Amino acid sequence: MIDDLPCLMYLLAHDEAAEGPYDRSRTQLLLRAAALVDLASRGRLGEDGGTVTVSGAQPTGDPVLDGVLADAAAGHSWRHLVRTHRKRTLTEVEDRLARAGLLAVREPRTPFGTRRVSVTDRAVPAALHARITAALHGDGPVTEIPAADAALLALAAAGGVRSVVSRRDEKTYRSRIDACTATLAALAPGLEKAVRNLPMTMIAAQGGMGGS
Repeated sequence: MIDDLPCLMYLLAHDEAAEGPYDRSRTQLLLRAAALVDLASRGRLGEDGGTVTVSGAQPTGDPVLDGVLADAAAGHSWRHLVRTHRKRTLTEVEDRLARAGLLAVREPRTPFGTRRVSVTDRAVPAALHARITAALHGDGPVTEIPAADAALLALAAAGGVRSVVSRRDEKTYRSRIDACTATLAALAPGLEKAVRNLPMTMIAAQGGMGGS
């Protein structure tokens, strides 16, 4: 069972009708942010004066996370790490899910085409959606939400994944979403800020500003 945050975030962002993520450029950034949250929760990433620090030399065994971990070794800001190599990370996540049998991938026929991707078992993302929706609509304290679910909810809201957090939900449950996002500060204050700033990062990236 794949339970790393980048893969789960991809499944939440996938749009079967579009044969891929709801928005490839936004999803690239969401997956990078999800990987950073995952690595921070494992104790592999921290920060020192706003610069991301790496702990430990052993690989995680997850090719997606190990790629992001290697990127972090050079000492960058969280925002830089969200933006850099994001296309590579999206491809790696799709490849990982395909190897696990959760995705069927059709490569583009031309160099400028787009991959077409379908979920092989729709029950998997459906169950994940139900889990995150329950976290959003629940009336219990946010501290009782599993850390991974709180992070995924915060990311989905920041990324405008409307199949998970509708515009109406975003207004109705604003305080609950904010509380889920605030839990990231326990991992690293700069990481929480980077997730809160994702909407602006996405706008800047779509305008041609940022890495590939």
